[in-house]
Amino acid sequence: GTWGSWGPWSSCSSSCGDGVALRSRRCLRTSEQQPCTGDPRQYRLCQLQGCPSGSVPFRAMQCSLYDNRPVLGTSARYRWVPFHGAPNLCDLNCLAEGHNFYYSFGRVLDGTRCGPGSPDLCVGGRCLSVGCDGILGSGSRPDACGHCGSGHGSCVLVHQLFQGSDPSSGYLGYVNVTKIPAGATHIKVTDKSRNYLALMASDGRYVLNGNWAIAWPGPYEAAGTLLTYSRAPDGTESLEAPGPTHEDLHVMVLLQERNPGIEYQFWLPRGHPQ
Repeated sequence: GTWGSWGPWSSCSSSCGDGVALRSRRCLRTSEQQPCTGDPRQYRLCQLQGCPSGSVPFRAMQCSLYDNRPVLGTSARYRWVPFHGAPNLCDLNCLAEGHNFYYSFGRVLDGTRCGPGSPDLCVGGRCLSVGCDGILGSGSRPDACGHCGSGHGSCVLVHQLFQGSDPSSGYLGYVNVTKIPAGATHIKVTDKSRNYLALMASDGRYVLNGNWAIAWPGPYEAAGTLLTYSRAPDGTESLEAPGPTHEDLHVMVLLQERNPGIEYQFWLPRGHPQ
């Protein structure tokens, strides 16, 4: 069979905050030998203006709809609050306030978060992740350069080992390792010696371990990104940053002993000058 065109998107399932919209398609010329493959429905995230302060969270609102209503075949009435310890995240599991039992009232409404702080949403009783294309369950993820659905096709990986500058020549001091160009992402530099990695901004100002002053491990701001500097007791160091960088960065090494090799890698947009 062949799928027809997608229909229009429905209105958002929520009036504020996050919700889902639905569109569907029909299978044409279907036969037993040739059924359509794929899903007849597609859901996307719709994010509206934030809900007013003090608004009841979506799942809590659904539980509260059963407040003071008879359940469990008795005349007992309870107030209900969300219970997040049940196995099915997309069931409306509600705890009887002041008691030690919960009750499942079926599925949550479409667009309900799968759990506290979760980016995923429930649709049709299933917990679906939101792809970078906004489609639930699409599996689309941004590539290393932040572009959606290109499968790293928009990026080039630079991965090299710097083994230059042997201090047996008598030189001890700062040596240039590489330039990390503006626009680089997923940066990682590793040194497994007792030498010290250093980082210089494009204006010649040291960001890290410059002027023979060794910095503490921790986070540092550089070139518009947050850099994490780690140093283990054995001297092993690493520099990591998500990027993208807004300006060039120069990786250097302060030589104290033989350089066994400094490994560095980062991603650049395809066609970007290195």
